[in-house]
Amino acid sequence: MDFHPQPGGGRPRPWAFPAPERGELPNGLTVLRCHRPGQKVVAVEVSLPAPLDAEPRDREGIAAIMARALSEGTDKHSAEEFAAELERCGATWDAHADHPGVRVSLEVPASRLTRALGLLADALRAPAFPAGEVERLVRNRLDEIPHELANPARRAAIALSKELFPEGSRLSRPRQGSQETIEGIDAAAVRAFYEAHVRPSTATAVVVGDFTGVDLDAALADTVGAWTGTAAEPRPMPPVTADDTGRVVIVDRPGAVQTQLLIGRTGPDRHDSVWPAQVLGTYCLGGTLTSRLDRVLREEKGYTYGVRAFAQVLCSAPGGTGASLLAVSGSVATDVTGPALADLWQVLRTLAEEGLTDEERDTAVQNLVGVAPLRYETAAAVAGTLADQVEQHLPDDYQARLYARLAETGTVEATAAVVAAFPADRLVTVLVGDAAQIAGPVRELGIGEVTVVTDQ
Repeated sequence: MDFHPQPGGGRPRPWAFPAPERGELPNGLTVLRCHRPGQKVVAVEVSLPAPLDAEPRDREGIAAIMARALSEGTDKHSAEEFAAELERCGATWDAHADHPGVRVSLEVPASRLTRALGLLADALRAPAFPAGEVERLVRNRLDEIPHELANPARRAAIALSKELFPEGSRLSRPRQGSQETIEGIDAAAVRAFYEAHVRPSTATAVVVGDFTGVDLDAALADTVGAWTGTAAEPRPMPPVTADDTGRVVIVDRPGAVQTQLLIGRTGPDRHDSVWPAQVLGTYCLGGTLTSRLDRVLREEKGYTYGVRAFAQVLCSAPGGTGASLLAVSGSVATDVTGPALADLWQVLRTLAEEGLTDEERDTAVQNLVGVAPLRYETAAAVAGTLADQVEQHLPDDYQARLYARLAETGTVEATAAVVAAFPADRLVTVLVGDAAQIAGPVRELGIGEVTVVTDQ
């Protein structure tokens, strides 16, 4: 029997993060477009600088309610009609609010792009904000809050924010508001927040996909280009201050069989030159199943199904005065909470004393840089990253340069960055679990003063 010879691998082709084309429509709307041949599902991301720190103190969560209400009817369509039109386009819609502002996301087949952009333009230009729909969204949000508080990971995140940031900072409070602030939101308040912060001159639209056969200039001009509004100066970001004095807060959950861990502090945003090395070092510490934390806590000790270390940008300013959350997250069985924390701190101390290995560094570079072409296979992934760059006031080629920097970063530099990011004596630890069982063993570790709070 004759067999065909086994085919050999092809030559690797160079890859770089897609470079967008930047422009501005006559109404002041900034547009980033990126032609991606073969991507027949076009992704659109619109960034609206309506930051959470702009919310009235007694109506925090209004940005999230407004984001959800944008698709609940316009001057042309009721809420039901708007949803039906999106469905006819084969489009998906999402909108959410975070510290930098409100983000509206749309995905649609390229053949129906103009029609979908028209719906997007209507939602941005003339949202109806019907009183009944806003009331329903408020009720929905109030229903979500008990579920969030019951979720150990979410509860830990709320507690860590409260601990890290001063009481007067918006960063210290829940992003989507509390029960007290949500209850005071009505349609008139949503309308006022929209009129104060949503306008084309400060917004940016990112459009990514295959534009073959699509007159994108005409499509934009006829839809979002017809959106009008007054000019406005960018809102300055309040200075960020945080207290990372080493301490432990236990959110008491009597009878809990697991303890949720969230250990963190604040660090620089992506403007800082240390960011690439910090990304690499953090990945070595806890970015994957083969990282140090997992190797010790999961593989060797069997304490957990997984522990992750990460850096998440919270807010950024053009001058690079923003902040990120540097954190370790995971869960362990209640009875091994003390030993698990002891081993976690030992990993940090060993890292500071001995550093990363060249093998760890090489594996991290391969995983972070090597998989980038797969990570950005879809138009939505590219559009999301470009919109993140817009919100964080980064240049359009930032992501492309980041991969080059990661590949150039050495083991010593990555070690210095991750050790500085996670100093063993400057971490705030939040534990959601049974205080009666875990408080004693945790106090014996000497990782900081231990405070127990009752979960309401």
